[in-house]
Amino acid sequence: MAAAVTSSSPSVVSQRDPFLDNAKFWAIVLVVCGHLVEDLRDVPYAHALYLFVYTFHMPLFITISGYLSRNFTRLRAQKLVSTLLVPYVIFEIAYSLPRWILYGKFQLTLLDPYFLTWFLLSLFIWRLSTPVWFQVKWPLAVAVGISLISGASALPDELSMNRTLGLLPFYVLGLVLTPRHFDLLKKRWVRLTGALVLAAGIGITFLVHYDVPTEWIRWRHAYTRIGVDNLTGAGIRLLMLVIGAVLVAAFLSIITSRKTWFTALGGLTIYAYLLHGFVVKGLDRFHDQLNNPVGVAAVIVFGVALTAVLCTPPFRRLFKWAIEPNLKWAFKSDPARQSPPPVEPPPGDRPHAATPQTGPNGEPQGDTTWPNEGMHPPAPPAWPNDDAPHRTNQPQGGTSHAWPRDDEPQTGLPQGGAAQTWSNEGTPPPAWPHEGSPPGPATRFRPDDRTPPAHPHHP
Repeated sequence: MAAAVTSSSPSVVSQRDPFLDNAKFWAIVLVVCGHLVEDLRDVPYAHALYLFVYTFHMPLFITISGYLSRNFTRLRAQKLVSTLLVPYVIFEIAYSLPRWILYGKFQLTLLDPYFLTWFLLSLFIWRLSTPVWFQVKWPLAVAVGISLISGASALPDELSMNRTLGLLPFYVLGLVLTPRHFDLLKKRWVRLTGALVLAAGIGITFLVHYDVPTEWIRWRHAYTRIGVDNLTGAGIRLLMLVIGAVLVAAFLSIITSRKTWFTALGGLTIYAYLLHGFVVKGLDRFHDQLNNPVGVAAVIVFGVALTAVLCTPPFRRLFKWAIEPNLKWAFKSDPARQSPPPVEPPPGDRPHAATPQTGPNGEPQGDTTWPNEGMHPPAPPAWPNDDAPHRTNQPQGGTSHAWPRDDEPQTGLPQGGAAQTWSNEGTPPPAWPHEGSPPGPATRFRPDDRTPPAHPHHP
């Protein structure tokens, strides 16, 4: 299994990665075409293609989403709400309208996703869990275990629990991937192997597609509901996880890293995902005319064109209010920039009054918060005088305690206390003595000092 997820967030890059945008575009093409042929499975090759595509098209999309979610170590609640939760509510309501207009049924349950909106709700839950996976020693093994165990229970449809837990390993797989793994997929022999794996997968699917219940690829029911016992079901699900991961790697290996005509479209795939469902529902009226080999081929070609059109800037301008709503008015100012309220220290706990601290160039250093992800932690307080002869505190010949340097890991063992590591891997530094209040001025000892000032964490 993969090693533990590191706690460091990926560095923010100014340019988009063409490889990822290309992969996202073709992943959404598979999603759209899969939905378009779903009701045309009376045609044998449509049934086979449907089974093959559904084996890995959502695992592919989820894996990429996980890889792009690695910077959610410190949760950005505003973005989660504006890009997932609010669009989910809007489109859950919107997709209830065609069902009402076409079939006279109107049913709205915000906790039980309808049609394709389940992905938004599941991704919301997965991203909430991201910090947890950064702390787990074997995240992928744990996620697989959760997936296998969840299939043994008749989980409720609310929050799309079956899919959320069943497909969880693919999200965690994305979290543990690194650019080095994608570089491996770009090697010539890996590309050739990937193409052969995809060709073999299609061939095998055409041979067995009528023998495999499609519920195994929909991830929405317990094992007993599909007709097998829990042990057999866990074995089949584990096999589906492995097959899905292999096909995801094979598909990514044949994706080009060059900029192409569809690279820019890959940055707007969420628009194609949320909007194409209305077209799919509209085509239900032409089922009888399309339910034949020629009709299926025409629908697939139409699906590729529809995906490209829905990913264009005009559709973004038309529907940005619903898919990427601006909710700054609903939130306070950037919470990452807000310091916690100062806590008044107990009497006698602070040897000197809190005075504003400045750095070598006069810049204030009183705020110890980290404004944004990707920024470096604040520099350690400067010594009062650069030419001071003593840089360490050595009371009674004790061990020197130097100020930490930025280029080495910092630990402190004050008065026999536990080590305190200052990590630069995306976690906040140790608190100042008084829970967010600025530190007092640095203290220097005279040679005849007998007792050092109390350490912040050892009063």
